[in-house]
Amino acid sequence: MSVTSLNKDLENLTLTLVADFSAPVERVWQLWADPRQLERWWGPPSYPATVEQHDLTPGGDATYFMTGPEGDKYRGWWRVATVDAPTSLEFTDGFADQDGVPNADMPTTATRVTLTERDGGTRMEMLSVFDTRDQMEQLMKMGMEDGLREAAGQMDGLLAG
Repeated sequence: MSVTSLNKDLENLTLTLVADFSAPVERVWQLWADPRQLERWWGPPSYPATVEQHDLTPGGDATYFMTGPEGDKYRGWWRVATVDAPTSLEFTDGFADQDGVPNADMPTTATRVTLTERDGGTRMEMLSVFDTRDQMEQLMKMGMEDGLREAAGQMDGLLAG
């Protein structure tokens, strides 16, 4: 599996995933930049994603939903802050209601993805920053750690294919 670590830091309100791939940076970037590739890994295997909107430019939005095993849909959104293709991406990630409207009652996370060349392949670091400890704990209880590990774990298969 490509995920080499997942570190939760309650003091600094961060969750950091590190994954190493044998593919070049540009190829790993495509898993983020191409919505059809993104939806093949964004979300755990039992909750596949469907990307509806995907604008990876500063100020752009991405919208998606994950479909659970019983057919239930969970909607989410990104608001893109910065992009430096093919090495970094920063966005706010949040939940949406069934109409796709951002849900202000649910926590958001500031996410920074960094891709660097390492040993002929790519190291991906994904840093999620939470606003408060309560929000972080709420997302951990919802399964964010396992979900993130499972989602990123699907990237290897796509890079090999």
